Amino acid sequence: MKDACAALSVSGLDVVLEGARVLRNLTFQVPSGKTIGLAGHNGAGKTTTLRALMGVVRSRGEIHLDGNAIDKMGPAERARRGIGYAPEDRRLIVALNVVENLRLPAEIRAFSAAEIERRLQAVLELLPELKALERRPAGLLSGGQQKMAALGRALMVGDRLLLLDEPFQGLAPALARRYAEALRTLRLQRPELAILITESNPSLLAPLAAQVYTIERGEIRAPTQV
Repeated sequence: MKDACAALSVSGLDVVLEGARVLRNLTFQVPSGKTIGLAGHNGAGKTTTLRALMGVVRSRGEIHLDGNAIDKMGPAERARRGIGYAPEDRRLIVALNVVENLRLPAEIRAFSAAEIERRLQAVLELLPELKALERRPAGLLSGGQQKMAALGRALMVGDRLLLLDEPFQGLAPALARRYAEALRTLRLQRPELAILITESNPSLLAPLAAQVYTIERGEIRAPTQV
């Protein structure tokens, strides 16, 4: 399934892990300029969905980004197509400081030094709490600070699509509000960006998402307008 208005189109996505079918015929879209939520209980398949979209786990089915098939590409090539990914467990390199973690994916994409600096300053402006931490090793950050750093890292390369896995999980209320505020500002600053957010608590998605899909036992239910 392809749609010219959709940044991301997914059709018939299946994932089998260790002999168990984890995702079952997932079909959905993330339109350009929209934030879409994927809500479900722990173990419903949310994280596996994002890992499949990023190419971290093997999948069957069709995945199109801006009308082009990416389902046979590896994670690095998908990132080069403009997908930014902030995993649930952050996956920061703990020996590197915050700025080094932010710069790394842009360096891998071989952006010019000037472009990396432009992107870095844009991220630090959006997430000013990271500027105060920019020289701190990632391993010394709190869990909430690591979530913010993972968002910033994803934004360094996520030109077309941003995948955020359980971004509010474990955040203190004040930091959760700041994270949501940053996403609302991002929507204004980059209106063309498509965003897919997973969350166990659908009420956290309501202020941000145009639609929320529910996933149960690896299957997506009809989306809900919010």
